[in-house]
Formats: sequence, C-alpha cells, structure tokens
Amino acid sequence: MRTVNFLLLALLALLPAVSALKFSVESKTKGSPPRCIRDFVTKGKMVIVKIKTDGSKGDGQVLNLNIQDNKGNEHGRKKNIAGDVSVAFTAHDDAAFDVCFENVLSGAPYGSKRDIELNVEIGTQARDWNLVQAAEKLKPTEADLKRIEELTDEVQRELEYLKIRETRLRDTNESTNRRVKFFSIVVILALLSFGVWQIIYLRAYFKSKHII
Repeated sequence: MRTVNFLLLALLALLPAVSALKFSVESKTKGSPPRCIRDFVTKGKMVIVKIKTDGSKGDGQVLNLNIQDNKGNEHGRKKNIAGDVSVAFTAHDDAAFDVCFENVLSGAPYGSKRDIELNVEIGTQARDWNLVQAAEKLKPTEADLKRIEELTDEVQRELEYLKIRETRLRDTNESTNRRVKFFSIVVILALLSFGVWQIIYLRAYFKSKHII
C-alpha cells in the first residue's frame, strides 16, 4: 500500500504546475497597440482563461479583453473588466490564440496602470475534477488516477501531433532543398551557356574586323 501511495505521489509530482502570469498594462489613449499573450491549443480542446485584475470600474481606466486565434476566430470579447473574469471556449482548429488587453485612459492620471494575473488552463487542466469526482462517485485516489490517465493520453496525443508536424516540416524542407538545388543547376548552366556564346560571338566579331 505504501508503494502504491508513493508511486501515486510521484506521478502527481510529474504533473505540470499551473502558475499564473503576472504583468501590468499601462493605460494609453484609445487605438494604442494592445498587450497580448500567445498560447497554442489543438483542435477540440477546452480552454479556460482566468483573469484577475486590480482597480474597479469608473477609476479612469477602461480595461478591455479580446481573445482571438490566428485563424480569425474570436473566442471572447469583454469591455471594461475588473476583478475576477473567466472566459471558456473550445478550439475549432489547431491554432495559436492571443489573449489581448487594451487599457484605455479615461480620466485617470497619465501613466496609470492595471495589474493583471493571467492563468490559462488547457485540456485536462481545464476540467473541474471536483465535479467529475462527485458526478462519477469516485474516491480521491480514483479521481487522481483518472486525472493522471487523461493527462497521459493528452501528452501522448501532443507527442503524436508534434511528430506529424515534424514530418511535414521535414518534407517541406527536403522539397525546398530539391528546388533550390535544381534552380542552382539551371542558373549555372545558363551562365556557362551565356559565357560560351559570348566567347564565340566576340571571336567571330574580332575575326570580321581582322583584329585576330
């Protein structure tokens, strides 16, 4: 029993720690570039973006939130946020998504800022395991084992996806190398042909002028 508990604790220790990203967004005039944080998600995975900010509505700063991926899909837009905010969505494609903050100056002293704590949970991390445990009537140890099992499957799928991407990139690289090699050979042959033609032409020209 001790061995099982030790192995369980060891596996739990291998789980990725979820740490929040803390930063500040200075208030600027409307239209200024937003502050964006980028992450990547695969198709079908659930994403929960949790935001905690200081300040309050009406303090002279208007903090706007926009979540959009590089495929043009918008996953959330909130205006004038303050306090705790949570946005959940499911990815439609394999894509990188940006969590962007725009802090618009609206009466506060110039240089004011909002402190933000951002936490992005993806896949297994985004599930509420307390609800899963209660719904399926699992013991704490069984819930932990289920979470580890799903996390292991998720890591395996990620590795398979990365392997497929690596294969595609390698094929693209090899195809590009072949094209560059072919183009280089064509250029060399063209230059040699032009050089030979130039020598023949100049020799015929000099002979016609009785120079040689």
